Amino acid sequence: MNPSPRDRLYELLPALYRARDAERGEPLRALLAIIGEELARIETDIADLYADWFIETCAEWVVPYIGDLLGVRHLRQLSEVADFSQRAYVANTLRYRRRKGTAPVLEQLARDVTGWPCRAVEYFERLATTQHLNHVRLHSPATASLRNANALELTGGPLETANHTAEVRRIAAGRGRYNIPNLGLFLSRLQPYTVQGVSPQPSTPPDGRYFFSPLGNDIPLFNRPRTEIEITQLAAEPDLPLPLRRRALYDDLEAVRAGIAAGRPVKSNYLDPARPVFQIAVPDGTGRFVPIPAAEILICDLSDWRRPPPSKTYAGQSLPIRVAVDPQRGRLAFPAGVLPSDLMVSYTYGFAADIGGGPYPRRATLAIAAPGDLALTVAQRGGGDHPSLTAAIAAWQASSATTGVITVLDSATYAEDLAITMAPGRVLAIQAADGQRPLIRLTDRLRITGNGDRASLTLNGFWIEGGIDLAAGSLERLVIHHCTLVPGWRLDVAGNPQFPNRPSIHAAAPNPDVRLELARSISGAVHVAEDSDGLIASDAILDAFAPAVPACAASNGERIGPPASFIRCTVRGEVRVRQIDLISESMMLGRVLVARRQIGCTRFSFLAAGSRAPRRFRCQPDLALAAFAAARNRPIAALTTAQRSAVTLSVTPSFTSTQFGHPAYMQLARSCPAAITQGAEDGGELGVFHLVQQTQRLANLRLALTEYLRVGLEAGVFFAS
Repeated sequence: MNPSPRDRLYELLPALYRARDAERGEPLRALLAIIGEELARIETDIADLYADWFIETCAEWVVPYIGDLLGVRHLRQLSEVADFSQRAYVANTLRYRRRKGTAPVLEQLARDVTGWPCRAVEYFERLATTQHLNHVRLHSPATASLRNANALELTGGPLETANHTAEVRRIAAGRGRYNIPNLGLFLSRLQPYTVQGVSPQPSTPPDGRYFFSPLGNDIPLFNRPRTEIEITQLAAEPDLPLPLRRRALYDDLEAVRAGIAAGRPVKSNYLDPARPVFQIAVPDGTGRFVPIPAAEILICDLSDWRRPPPSKTYAGQSLPIRVAVDPQRGRLAFPAGVLPSDLMVSYTYGFAADIGGGPYPRRATLAIAAPGDLALTVAQRGGGDHPSLTAAIAAWQASSATTGVITVLDSATYAEDLAITMAPGRVLAIQAADGQRPLIRLTDRLRITGNGDRASLTLNGFWIEGGIDLAAGSLERLVIHHCTLVPGWRLDVAGNPQFPNRPSIHAAAPNPDVRLELARSISGAVHVAEDSDGLIASDAILDAFAPAVPACAASNGERIGPPASFIRCTVRGEVRVRQIDLISESMMLGRVLVARRQIGCTRFSFLAAGSRAPRRFRCQPDLALAAFAAARNRPIAALTTAQRSAVTLSVTPSFTSTQFGHPAYMQLARSCPAAITQGAEDGGELGVFHLVQQTQRLANLRLALTEYLRVGLEAGVFFAS
């Protein structure tokens, strides 16, 4: 039922009363409009009550109540995980119970409870055993075939087909695997992010060879997982968000070309036009970009930048090859002599969470122009008010509007020399449209100048190559949301920073009013004038590449910087500030040196050895040192230097990778101590990926497995990524 219009009750009155009411200024109409609004609310509530009968349409708060009617175990709410709900877990309860204990159900259960794609492996199927002659399993030989290179690549992972001798170690502890009662659940922690319409970075000099990454570094392309339709289906390789393999794609496209040559078309598992894992589009001469068909793409190793042949022969028929792709390095190359006039690619990459610039939903943080504000759009290939950010910023500065909103509509690369002059009281928001991830390639720095009393600048949704330079009095507030300020400004082919000593944000001139807010972002070092209002960082990464290098300090990097706060942050580098208002659930991998320690608080965080921080509450390694000393009935001061070092090392964070550009950048390693993975106030992990709530997801999964795991089976949880 739809809400009633305001005048529905008024229209039911006889015309005589409406005419008399009009003569008196329509007081009766105003009264009935109020009654009509309340009636509309009642009708809406009745409609919602009907929708709340069904798990598919009910409000989120009703889900636990429906689950209680079915006897569903209560799980922890993942409040910080965007768009995560226990709706699927409750909706599938009856289907779980009908097939209780089977591998497909446990796989679907893990997916619904954690929100991560999963592959279940029954390890009795992977045991090398003596087979009965009446039940020969030809698909399960005792020894692996050395001729099957595709199967050998999958050894040790969730999709392996090679058999092993039995292991007697417990799988629940993550040590043993191959045994009759063992079942493994492989979770894919890295999330797939599909970005459309990217400008690939050409090699130097441009000769028809490109990097998928607009930063010009090698990156692994990820699969864009298919949606599984039936609960009885086990996940296959195209269903999981894993890094793409050359051999799998090569075999897939070879089958497509062989089918064309034989007159029996074969559908690609990866490059189906409706949902390709990557796409390469070239202009057709009319201004439109046309994707290169899957049958004209060759998968190969481009580590040596070899050129593909212009064609390949199948059953005596020559088929064209227009481009070669290396999915494991993120490279593409055209045949010799071919240099497209323009190029646009779409692909999927992996990362641990919605941090930094990315094509994930962030509508709640986008600025909306109000009446009287100046709203401009930018699109490099048409469709916007301006083709460049320089033109849009110039149009805003020339206008008389106090507030401006500039929205970039695509994910192209904008190589520009940007400068913004801020006048007093003016507010500017430069943002990427929801679902887009453009790259701003600065010639040197984004220079912000002018008298910026009560002036504010917001950047949202960008990758930025280069630094941000604040002049004296240029701003009162700089807000950076969902952005990646490339640490080290630019990357080489291997992903190493080209300028590791240059800060991402620099304010050398005195600016006592400027306040920097960094949220859900990745940045290099931040050097801000010591007389400023300071830095507030939340759910962010500050990377200075080494623990001893200043990550937050004054303008020259050596002197004491302005006040700062770090909330759920991962900071690699020293923090040298005048005062710390708050450090909460963060990992400070370099020393924290604070001049005024009587102000502020440090809670539920890890601090590097030698830190001088405000008063601490349940921080590491202090807790570990206190427990170690208490176990020996000694004061902490009596511990030797070797004992202190050993205890500190036992709770020091470890990472899957600390190289920017790696899919698992700053993700805690599987071997990371529990003091870090469970050290937050709510029992979650410390640092920037606290919002993933990995600890709570795994706890929910183990709780659910106790109900659906068959008697005699034991499950182990592993990470596929």
